[in-house]
Amino acid sequence: MTDAAPVVARGLVKRYGDIVAVAGVDLTVEPGDIFGYLGPNGAGKTTSLRMMLGLIRPTQGRVQLFGRDPMVDGVKALQSVAGFVEGPRFYPYLSGRRNLRLLADYDEPSSRSRIEEVLETVELRDRAKDHVGGYSHGMRQRLGIAAALLRQPRLLLLDEPATGLDPAGMRDMRDLVRRLAGDGITILLSSHLMYEVEELCNRVAIIRNGSIVYEGMLRELLATATAGYRLRSREPERARTVCLTQPGIENVSLDGDELRFSADEDSVAALSIALGQARVPITQLMAETASLEDLFLGLTGGDSSDHDREAVAS
Repeated sequence: MTDAAPVVARGLVKRYGDIVAVAGVDLTVEPGDIFGYLGPNGAGKTTSLRMMLGLIRPTQGRVQLFGRDPMVDGVKALQSVAGFVEGPRFYPYLSGRRNLRLLADYDEPSSRSRIEEVLETVELRDRAKDHVGGYSHGMRQRLGIAAALLRQPRLLLLDEPATGLDPAGMRDMRDLVRRLAGDGITILLSSHLMYEVEELCNRVAIIRNGSIVYEGMLRELLATATAGYRLRSREPERARTVCLTQPGIENVSLDGDELRFSADEDSVAALSIALGQARVPITQLMAETASLEDLFLGLTGGDSSDHDREAVAS
């Protein structure tokens, strides 16, 4: 069991009557991953996370957590797993420490002994005596992670942990996730914040309309982007003519004094020589790197939301 992958999902489908919330999810989370699970709102992220945790039963397919199926092995499958889906919930009239004590009482006896340690990990020890109702959104998110850490998980599932945070809160959340990964915890991070995923994750899966459209190394996905360039010239029309005659220079467009095109590095080098030979004055030649957001929008068809399917699952 200990050598099995933290998460293996194969053929996950979830239907609610005629509505298909998840249409076929296959993904593998490897030990040590910070794995980004991406998709537009309503694409099926939260529903598939619920199936992975055994909170709802798949219509088809199966999940294994460290080699155990939550639908077959029950709570045994969750022994090394913790996290939260759709945000953590606490008693607002109790302190952060008291909330953790109540949760620890439902878990193993040793969990209580870890309360101060996990509060220190998420940097809430100084506010642990305060009522949770007075916590900021970011503090409640961190308390949710503290609650998950009581179980000493090897796999941590976090559903949109940075959503709704201000820039300082997002920075703190990134730092916390990095520290936890550095402690050897595998992390499955569901998000629609591309820049967060690009900074944190080594592998990603992208879901669209309930199906996975990409799974693999983040660097390999970014490497698929066509290199784009911007060129500015005091004589843009002449520069455009040279670009159109150069092999390897494609998708040339002109906007004012700025040209945009795609090409590989060798073709750009040859273009710069050709422009010099033609005595075309160049004021700027700059490469544009495609972001994860650009690739995400391409893979998801520009979808930003599709609330109806996942609303049924809520």
